[in-house]
Amino acid sequence: MIQYIKDILSGIKNLLLGMKITMINFIRKPITECYPENRGVKVYSPRFRGELIMPHNANNEHKCTGCGICQMNCPNGTITVKTKQVEIGEGKTKKVLDQYLYDLGSCTFCGLCTMGCPQKAIVWSNNFEHSVYRREKLVNQLNREGSKQEEKKPVTPPTVEKKVETPKTEETKDVNPNNQ
Repeated sequence: MIQYIKDILSGIKNLLLGMKITMINFIRKPITECYPENRGVKVYSPRFRGELIMPHNANNEHKCTGCGICQMNCPNGTITVKTKQVEIGEGKTKKVLDQYLYDLGSCTFCGLCTMGCPQKAIVWSNNFEHSVYRREKLVNQLNREGSKQEEKKPVTPPTVEKKVETPKTEETKDVNPNNQ
């Protein structure tokens, strides 16, 4: 009988604790996002994954080499990299990016494509508004029309000046106490 009364009192205590939390939230001022109105002032996390983009510079150049690592890393085939062979002179050919297709509708936003890209050619944007009436509109070509790969500037190794060592005599050895 004593255990029964303890269980009832414990139930009433837990009920009152739950009612206290409910009343605090009932009285508190609501925290509401005015979404369409504050679209420009919304601050996103730097790691937010909204949509995959390929940045281009002012000369319409991108960093993508068309290696296809992002396509291989994609777990559900969201990315399709189409390349073509271009003759660069003297009978030599080079593989260049023709089309970079991204299916936003089947993307899981896992980030494996951006983590695996050796050139850092694709990044995540904060755009999260993807409402369309037809799924075909979710397939985007990320490389712009007429864009080309960014030319890498040759890295020149820094010049190193060689020190000419003079033979040490008995007088110079005694002057420098660190050189023993």
